[in-house]
Amino acid sequence: MMTFSLTLSGSDLLLLAPEIFLTLWFCLVLAVDFSMKEINHKTLAYLSVGGLSVTLLNLIWFDLSGVEGALFRNMFVLDQLAIFFKIFIVLATILVVLMSIDYVRNFRVFKGEYYVLVLMSALGMMFMASAQDLLSVFVTLEFSTFGFYILVAYLREDMRSSEAGLKFFILGVFVAGLLAYGISLVYGETGTLIFSEMVGTSGSYGLAIGFLLIFAALGFKIGAVPFHSWIPDTYQGSPTPVTAFLSIAPKGAALAILIRMFYVALATFKPMWVLLFVVASILSMTYGNIVAIAQKNIKRLLAYSGIAQIGNVMIGLAAGTKQGSDAIMFYLLTYLFANLGAFAVVIGVSNLIKSDEIEDYSGLNRRSPFLAAAMLIFLLSLAGVPPLAGFIGKLYIFVAAMEQELYTLLIVGLVNIVISMYYYLIVVKKMYISEPTDPSPLIISTPLKTAVCIGIAGTLFLGIYPKPFIDWAVSATLMFSNLAGQTAATQSVSSLLGG
Repeated sequence: MMTFSLTLSGSDLLLLAPEIFLTLWFCLVLAVDFSMKEINHKTLAYLSVGGLSVTLLNLIWFDLSGVEGALFRNMFVLDQLAIFFKIFIVLATILVVLMSIDYVRNFRVFKGEYYVLVLMSALGMMFMASAQDLLSVFVTLEFSTFGFYILVAYLREDMRSSEAGLKFFILGVFVAGLLAYGISLVYGETGTLIFSEMVGTSGSYGLAIGFLLIFAALGFKIGAVPFHSWIPDTYQGSPTPVTAFLSIAPKGAALAILIRMFYVALATFKPMWVLLFVVASILSMTYGNIVAIAQKNIKRLLAYSGIAQIGNVMIGLAAGTKQGSDAIMFYLLTYLFANLGAFAVVIGVSNLIKSDEIEDYSGLNRRSPFLAAAMLIFLLSLAGVPPLAGFIGKLYIFVAAMEQELYTLLIVGLVNIVISMYYYLIVVKKMYISEPTDPSPLIISTPLKTAVCIGIAGTLFLGIYPKPFIDWAVSATLMFSNLAGQTAATQSVSSLLGG
């Protein structure tokens, strides 16, 4: 009988410190909620933000100190790429919790459990960022999705929320089956589950089908066409803070896996998977932007906008170079602040006027100049208007594609920017030109205003002075310097900007 012992030293536990702390913290939040029945839900929210903030500081210290390592026979890896995505996920979660405080007030029951589920989902996505093998990918992806199954259907009295939860659950289970079958095919062809051990594997039909099934499962998570069908109804029916969370954090975690899988395990098959990303990018950008034009609900508009934004991200994946991965990382940062900021404004308006229809944003500038100006900044950044963060993000993505002579993709991307400007400006027209049906002022709470201000600050700062964040993205992908046909001498977009 084969036996082995599993021991973790102090240095090993250090690598797991953020996850261990967050696990203990959400158990603490659950215990406080269970034992103190009269506790205000705001206290639980601030307790959650406190734990997430400590986790964020821990990750920043890891990043600055260069802490790296691997555990469990390379199944869990902590490197600069993982730390980047973990910081991204924790920051997104903090903003979502701040945005949730006013919204959760409307829940009749299970207010404390809401924050526990949010923290649990964030924990699962942090593990996804460190997944270095296909078994870890499956376990961590399902662990993070479990919380979302409940969160999406949290408004039990709302039929749209129940419908969204049912659709998300059914498709999620179907995708889990695809992922499991894809993993079994890849293991059968390669004899290993660890990405780094798959390098140099010879191609076969079984391997190709396996990785296509895995890509389909991860494509579901990021909302790429043709795996996007769940997004519009789920976004509209979910509680708006959950919609905001779904729109950004799972995409970052799934992209961390996609980057590792294609840039490491499939580096030798680059010519084949570049075509896959080119097609998926064109379909996502075009479909998302064209269908967004017809939307009357602001959450559905942002849902289709998110599909189009993922199309932009996949331009970087199609480039298949270190510069492409750098561009993806920076683009995600710009998308984080602009997209969550836009949803924060939606939450503020929805809480006060009880509507998510674009028509009801008429005259918002007269009712709340702050919210109207914030939404204007976020929408223009999503469209890629200078000098906002979205412009730099799109520029970096397009430069990476240009270096690889993906001119068709560039042309489609530029045309789609023009299309996106049209439907974003429809919302702007409603806010600044149309007359309000109700002239009463709209006043939002301090936590929600804080989330909006953080979004504005991030959108402006990344647009005006992007160099530190570009350098951070470049350093996070140094492991790919000699992979996918690219050397460490990749040209940084900061040099193109004179910075």
